[in-house]
Amino acid sequence: MKLFVTGGSGFVGGAVIGAMRDRHEILAMARSEEAEKVVAALGAEPVRCSLEDVTASHLAGVQVVIHCAGYVHVWGPAETYHRAHVDGTRNILAAAQGAGVSRVVHISTESVLFNGDHLRDMDETWPYPTRSPFPYSTTKAEAERMVLAANSQAMETIVLRPVLIWGPGDRSYLPELTAMAEAGRFAWLDRGRHRVSPTHIENLTHAIGLAIDGGRPGEVYFITDLETPTQLDFAARYAATAGVTLPSRSIPGWLARGLGATAEAAWRVFRPGHEPPLSRFAAAPLSRETTVSCARAARALGYAPVVSIHAGLRHLIGD
Repeated sequence: MKLFVTGGSGFVGGAVIGAMRDRHEILAMARSEEAEKVVAALGAEPVRCSLEDVTASHLAGVQVVIHCAGYVHVWGPAETYHRAHVDGTRNILAAAQGAGVSRVVHISTESVLFNGDHLRDMDETWPYPTRSPFPYSTTKAEAERMVLAANSQAMETIVLRPVLIWGPGDRSYLPELTAMAEAGRFAWLDRGRHRVSPTHIENLTHAIGLAIDGGRPGEVYFITDLETPTQLDFAARYAATAGVTLPSRSIPGWLARGLGATAEAAWRVFRPGHEPPLSRFAAAPLSRETTVSCARAARALGYAPVVSIHAGLRHLIGD
């Protein structure tokens, strides 16, 4: 089968290429010469285009699009999130429809449901919030709804929602943990007691492989490791795989969220265009529960994790 991967030079897209290159012919979006080199080294054929200018001609002969690309930073202009998630997803859907692609697998996030409150024991029936203060959440939700609305007999669409993706090749969560610890800026929120349902990258690529030709078109599926460690337990062990010991100090979650809001306001006035040292979107998820059910994915996709948290952590330290 011929696949087209967006975000092929990134964490998730690169892992998809690595997991599927022996079973499928893979084309990967490459926005630059450097990205071309990366996806070629991973085993895909680079296609020079971006989410801003992709057309049906770039997807000629493709059966399945795996849309992994996005803007994953915790801070940025609202228009940057909108351009990447909403405009970019609209463009890839139009290109896929024009090229006669049979299925689009869209990689979303639990953040589409996040408005700052706890997300406890969620399943796919949870409604989108009426509003969210976080541009990442609102634009990813809009993109997800767009993908689901595009489902048809001519082109099927499926959405996967991983939570806190981690593992080999992580370019955001683990690097941020280690950078904050090394700079002396790390502190737990609410003593790290809140639970989370993380998703190892191999479990996600396994689910994507199942979604290429399985599942019910037009549906959303949560994908996790089926474990719910506390933030303290998971983050401390994950950081330890990089040789980093996270300090024990903690501050209340309400205080961190307030400081994030204050820092955002101050930086917009006094340092426009610069990222504040703390934002609401950086603080809020760490001071809230995020646990989900993967029962629908188990039933419809036959999904079960292939890597446990324990095994994934041992692999990172070379055991």
